Amino acid sequence: MKKRLIPIALTLSLAIFGCVQKSEARARIPFGEREALTKVADLPDTDEYLIKEGSKMMNTKSQYLDLATFHKEFNIAWLLPLWVTQEPKLVGYNEADQSFYELSDQELQTILDENKLDKNKLNKLGFYTRYGGKLVAVLIILFIIWGLIPSKKTPVTPQSA
Repeated sequence: MKKRLIPIALTLSLAIFGCVQKSEARARIPFGEREALTKVADLPDTDEYLIKEGSKMMNTKSQYLDLATFHKEFNIAWLLPLWVTQEPKLVGYNEADQSFYELSDQELQTILDENKLDKNKLNKLGFYTRYGGKLVAVLIILFIIWGLIPSKKTPVTPQSA
């Protein structure tokens, strides 16, 4: 019996002491303006869309250009976009290193015409990015206010037995 208890006790003590964290290390919630890239069109992997960076390429895999929307938004914790500070625009996008390239209007129109893409359909933000963050923030504020309002207590009348 004692032989069984010693490994169990050691395992439990290591698990308990291994999970201890300092109370000083409090998580900070980031908020502020950030840039957001969203891939909207995958262009064909041809030589025409090959990104040529000379000897600066990190890996031997070829990197090809795609289309993405670029916009700036004010958000909380990178998950709750409150409002868009800069409207979206279409840019060239390299998914391998998460970089984007400004395209002139003529270059962009050429790419859209060659691939039969509609600029108005691609250059839109999703519902959550545009409105959903505001709705979630309002719901959180309403729940906080609702929690602060004291509840009415029903009067209790004593009854004789």
